[in-house]
Amino acid sequence: MHTYPIYLTQLHKKKTVLIGGDHEAERKAGELLERHAKLTVISPKLSDTLRAWADEGRFEWINRRYHEGDLEGAFLVIAAQFEADENKRIFNEAEERGILVNVMDDIPHANFSFGSIVKRGPLTLSISTSGAAPTLAVRLRERFEKEFGEEYDTFLTLMHKLRDPMSRHYDDFETRKNLWYQLIDSDALDLFRENKPDEAIQRIREILGDPVVDDVLAAEAG
Repeated sequence: MHTYPIYLTQLHKKKTVLIGGDHEAERKAGELLERHAKLTVISPKLSDTLRAWADEGRFEWINRRYHEGDLEGAFLVIAAQFEADENKRIFNEAEERGILVNVMDDIPHANFSFGSIVKRGPLTLSISTSGAAPTLAVRLRERFEKEFGEEYDTFLTLMHKLRDPMSRHYDDFETRKNLWYQLIDSDALDLFRENKPDEAIQRIREILGDPVVDDVLAAEAG
């Protein structure tokens, strides 16, 4: 199976349809809602968590089985259920409408696949074996979950906050690029991992300069 990895954005602007209401659907709905997807769930039954989310208005719930025509206007469709005939009809409608569709655990009825994901704040690692060995992808994810800790969330969140001050204080692109590489190659991330945030901030000051860091701290305080 030949795949081309991409990351979807702006899911809050586009309709995503999730068909199914069990715990597998709950897991997928949680991942989509975390990314602010505009979600519609079609199922006559929902898990307790999905029902609570529906009651909170976190997604539109259509309380019945899938009907042909339900995919109109959708950008992305996921069938998280085990109904062979119905899943085939879902896939066929999605294909006819030119929609991204994945019938989970049914490779012939999918025009895209999911990777095994590790997420740490802005950092997303996606692992795929192109269908050759999904269990290996799971083991690699488990390994990476141990290897990449919450320090990546802390570090990358700070990196994002530094971008505007860097542009204000260093108008030359090459200078900014060199400073970013110095920061990435430094021990700042290691210091966050060792729970030494003050030392990490001091290292960033030494590399980027006090004005850049002070701008970030002032914005956080204000």
